[in-house]
Order: sequence, then C-alpha cells, then structure tokens
Amino acid sequence: MQNVPSTRLQSKLKKGDEVIVISGKDKGKSGKIISVITATNRVLVEGVKLVKKHLSAQKAMARQQQPGVIQKETSIAVSNVMLKDPKTGKPTRVGYRVEADGSKVRVAKASGTVIDTVKKSSSDNKKSAAKAPKAKAQNEPKTSKSKSK
Repeated sequence: MQNVPSTRLQSKLKKGDEVIVISGKDKGKSGKIISVITATNRVLVEGVKLVKKHLSAQKAMARQQQPGVIQKETSIAVSNVMLKDPKTGKPTRVGYRVEADGSKVRVAKASGTVIDTVKKSSSDNKKSAAKAPKAKAQNEPKTSKSKSK
C-alpha cells in the first residue's frame, strides 16, 4: 500500500515549471513538470525517476503501441523537488508578492526574480463576492425596544 498523506497541500509548483530534484536516487537531476497530482502531493518530472515497464503483446495491441520494454516517468513527492531559479539556475523556494498594480506574482525567494503572474480563477471571484458585506437599507426605521410594566 502506498503512503498517502491525509491532507492536501496547495503546491506552489505548477505544470511547465523547471525543477531540480533535491533528494532521492535522482538527486541533482532537473526537468520540466509534466503534471501535478494534488491529491497525493506528487509531481511527474520529465526524465526523472524513470522506470522500465514491460508491455505485453496484448496490452500493446490495445494501446496501439509496439510490445516490449518502455521507459516512463513515475511520480515524485513535491517535497523532494525545488523550483530552479531563472536567474541563477540553483534551487529556490517560491513565494508570492502583490505588485503595485494589484496583480499577484510568483517570486523566486533567493533572487527575488518574478517567475510569472498568478491568474485569478472564477472560484476566487465567487469567494470575494460572497465575503463582501451587504449594504443596509437606509430607509429602514430604527426600532427601540422599551420595557413596559
């Protein structure tokens, strides 16, 4: 049984990022993220953690591929990779910063280099609209409760 974390963490890495493996048998290798698996906090990195898979003739026919041995990437824990700093080429942590124009950007912590801008999703807009306070009607009469004996 595979060790699955009980909570999902929001990853600061996303598809297409250039990352460096910081621990494990492929330590020091770098590659581009093919996909991010948020349910298990894992990523698929191009050319990293390659395994050989034996493809039988029956399965190959079903997939319309050649039978034989193929190499494919397997997932690696998000904690074992770090973003490659675009300026220095070294591993760096990722942070967020709000620019003067109000846009949110991802930043390399080591050099302060802007990686890219964060796009607002439609769910973020719905959340902000729900949090907005409702305006009270100005024509509402004020009522005071008085105790009568």
